[in-house]
Amino acid sequence: MKNFVLPEGVYAITDSELSKGYDFKEYCEELLKGGAKIIQYREKSRDMKKLLNEARILRELTLKYRAIFIVNDHLDIAILSDADGIHVGQDDLPIREIKRILGDDKIIGISTHNLEEAKLAESNGADYIGVGPIFETSTKKDAGNALTLKLLEEINENISIGYTAIGGIKESNLEEVLSTGARSVCLISELILSKNIYETTKRIHNKILNYKKE
Repeated sequence: MKNFVLPEGVYAITDSELSKGYDFKEYCEELLKGGAKIIQYREKSRDMKKLLNEARILRELTLKYRAIFIVNDHLDIAILSDADGIHVGQDDLPIREIKRILGDDKIIGISTHNLEEAKLAESNGADYIGVGPIFETSTKKDAGNALTLKLLEEINENISIGYTAIGGIKESNLEEVLSTGARSVCLISELILSKNIYETTKRIHNKILNYKKE
């Protein structure tokens, strides 16, 4: 998408395996009420009918809260739910092939794990990238080894498209991430496992927006 600007603050991701006991719509709405302006629908253990149904629920919610709606991996679900875009991994369809199907009006994000992948993503036309895992994480089983905060600094210096930092990020290590210049941060278990998703999202979102590097 031309001139896409990745929203600052919390980059929210759904994970129903973690949020057992929560109503899907309810917990997504709590994330959005808390300030998240972008939310990615990422569900691994769902049949296609349920994927589409939940994606359409999330599409309605994100329109209500004026947030960006991204579907992880599933190009067909992204199209059928009229998502704003799609997020893919390094082993998924190439960005240029996705653009042939979605056109230039949709957002394409891709996960990256080093500076070379980030540069390639930018040159191939990605609208934003995910960078991680920054710390050790158990949320994504195939996330790979933890990276270093220095990579975020290198991304800041060498990449012009937006990026979100992801992987093992908690409120306790948030400032370390923000000190590198990152302004979009993805926290998954920290939000979903919170006793009050709305309050925790709001507090962390505001910390990101109001952070001033000394």
